[in-house]
Amino acid sequence: MLILTGYSFGTFAQTEDPLASIRKAGQVKVALASVPPYIVMSPGGEARGSSVDLQNIVLKELGLPALTPMLTGWDAMVPGLQARQFDYIGAGLPITEQGCKVLLFSAPYYAAQLGLFVPPGNPKHLTSVADVAHRPDIKISMLSGLGNNRAYALKVGVKADQVMIVPDHQAGAATVSGGRVDAFVGSQFAILNPEEKGLELVVDKQSPVNASAAAFRKEDVAVRDAFNKKLNVLIRQGLIQDLYKKHGIPNGDIEAQLLANLTKASDVVPSCE
Repeated sequence: MLILTGYSFGTFAQTEDPLASIRKAGQVKVALASVPPYIVMSPGGEARGSSVDLQNIVLKELGLPALTPMLTGWDAMVPGLQARQFDYIGAGLPITEQGCKVLLFSAPYYAAQLGLFVPPGNPKHLTSVADVAHRPDIKISMLSGLGNNRAYALKVGVKADQVMIVPDHQAGAATVSGGRVDAFVGSQFAILNPEEKGLELVVDKQSPVNASAAAFRKEDVAVRDAFNKKLNVLIRQGLIQDLYKKHGIPNGDIEAQLLANLTKASDVVPSCE
């Protein structure tokens, strides 16, 4: 991580107030990626969206300046954080067992179960990913990469030859509308307003709740804890619903309900600190 005007988060452990140095530095460098509508990066490097607003409100509550966005590739985020190129990762990394071995995660500020995006009327009567496993005639599409979603699908018995890999959500929706698969499986919020794309959402209530959060270096426990303290209060005061409404994002109430019992990373992955 780059040292900020002679100070860094690594020095916080030596001070009575772990945030004193960053306040003096006057800048908080945060790794972001374009994740519309939660994070939207302009060509000029400016960032807006509900997640950006959320983090800026937390930083303000901590007496820190608004974040300085650092547009960063997903694969470069963890190495960049460890190399002190920025202060924390604010793109919303998934909380995973593997990630928790090298990172500290904040409390979740995005959570979702799995959703099956099916044709209108749900002609194959699918209610869960487990249904797919029990019916070898069913074909689904999923994003590339063996993340939590695909790992869960394989765990419940979905076979590799039942899965078509697609590069993004738009392609996933097209596989359903084009009749090539029976459902696109991803986060229940992966496709906003699915009815506008000729799809119907079926939430897999049997699936685990996956969540995303800000990520800090392992040594920055005090900073993460201070961030969490403010974040949890704001979420429970209704900030998620307010920001979703402001940015025209549906399902703010559902998102808030999912987050209601998630106050730390270990509520999602028990092995996390």
